[in-house]
Amino acid sequence: MSFQNKTVIITGASRGIGKAIGLKLAVAGANIVIASKSVEENPKLGGTIFSAAEEMEAAGGKALAVQCDIRFEDQVQHVVDKTVEQFGGIDILINNASAINLTPTEQTEPKRFDLMYDINVRGTFMMSRACIPFLKKGTNAHILNLSPPINMDLKWFENHLAYTISKYDMSMIALGLSAELKKYNVAANALWPRTTIATAAVNNLLGGEMLMKMSRTVDIIADAAFYILSKPSTSCTGNTFIDEDVLAAEGITDLEKYSVVPGAQLYKDLFV
Repeated sequence: MSFQNKTVIITGASRGIGKAIGLKLAVAGANIVIASKSVEENPKLGGTIFSAAEEMEAAGGKALAVQCDIRFEDQVQHVVDKTVEQFGGIDILINNASAINLTPTEQTEPKRFDLMYDINVRGTFMMSRACIPFLKKGTNAHILNLSPPINMDLKWFENHLAYTISKYDMSMIALGLSAELKKYNVAANALWPRTTIATAAVNNLLGGEMLMKMSRTVDIIADAAFYILSKPSTSCTGNTFIDEDVLAAEGITDLEKYSVVPGAQLYKDLFV
């Protein structure tokens, strides 16, 4: 499946996993729309929508940087309008933007709860909603949410209930849309890593340098996303994929190249 001239909106694509997926698809000739908040660089995080756009164009794609906070529907609609104006349609939506706060219920302030729900759940839903009319007209149209398989083991709820239910909601959106949009040949799936991924979130919020060294690079998610989005939208839909399993189905089982530190023991991600 060629991505030449396919138009892809990626939320949270100025850095990390979102940017890695954008670069992978840009190499294959896609038009990448970077829908993120960062217009000035944060030293702790790095990257802006403009620097990401430059990298994607250097990789061989076309890029459009649009500042967007997906909590606000006017900004969501602005991204869709600018995308259609620039590229004529939408073929793929990747809901990557997410907020994380791993606190037990008593320590979860209302503003933290609202932030996770506004971005992870409402933002994913409203971005999908705004893109659907164009995805219906797209070529091999896909929605891909960066969210986990729904694992009802109570250990995933006991320490960070608010975050868990917000991420499971993202997966339920993918599953629900797969059924709702099947008759329009629009696929909807979720993708999640088996191990922690070396991103700013892991470095700054979860485990610092030690956990970074026990993680894989963002390239494994980019490669897995590439294979999912290459599949026919008529048949590859309604799945909650794990990156390793996607690659194994393609015959790729030696994953050493994705380790930040080759040979290091890897740390399993949440929900798997």
